[in-house]
Amino acid sequence: MATRTLSRITKALLAPALALGATVGLASAPAQAAVWSSCDQWGNTTLNGYTLYNNIWGSGAGSQCVWANSGTNWGVWADHPNTGGIKSYPNSKKVINKSITSLGSLSSSYNVTVPSSGAYNTSYDIWDTDYDYEIMLWVNYNGAVGPLGTSQGNVTLGGHTWTVYKGNNGANEVYSFLRTSDSTSGTVNILPILKWIKDTKGWFGNETIGDVQFGYEITSSSGGLDFQTNNLTVSSS
Repeated sequence: MATRTLSRITKALLAPALALGATVGLASAPAQAAVWSSCDQWGNTTLNGYTLYNNIWGSGAGSQCVWANSGTNWGVWADHPNTGGIKSYPNSKKVINKSITSLGSLSSSYNVTVPSSGAYNTSYDIWDTDYDYEIMLWVNYNGAVGPLGTSQGNVTLGGHTWTVYKGNNGANEVYSFLRTSDSTSGTVNILPILKWIKDTKGWFGNETIGDVQFGYEITSSSGGLDFQTNNLTVSSS
């Protein structure tokens, strides 16, 4: 469910790191030492062209730590209570800054390891530069989670079949694409999805795409759960 507003995004980008009350071990860290880690609420860093955010933005959140070997190989340990509402969206972001019509290609490949319990989705979160439009691509999800808005039916785009939802969170329009079959690895051709929204549905014009984020929108992970991005690439031309 996409409920982040521009104020939350701005806060995540500009606010100083705020340490949470409890500090926990990086249970999900790989055998080799991570080059960066943070348990700060807004902890962030940039590694090889990707920006990583711990990004604990929801109310009632627990503890969460993020580690990274690179911008494309990273993970999260999160212990959020079994209550409703999104607690966080730890993610890795690639900045595009090209209009839809000027893009020759925009695609991404992912490989993740996610828990069998908890409530979360693994998703791309794509924004225009003005943060008027949010496009979410859910590649897998678990537990009591759901998208904002109403169903617009199914569509096959970018190499996958999705159920599309259209909504508004009070700050921006939200278009959510939920894969009809969960996947922990694959490639998504993002550009045809953006062109379908623009040209077929007319839901927005020739927007300039700013951020392509990929991460885990976590509602609950009681007891501590690991989420690992084994590999992620975002490429455009």
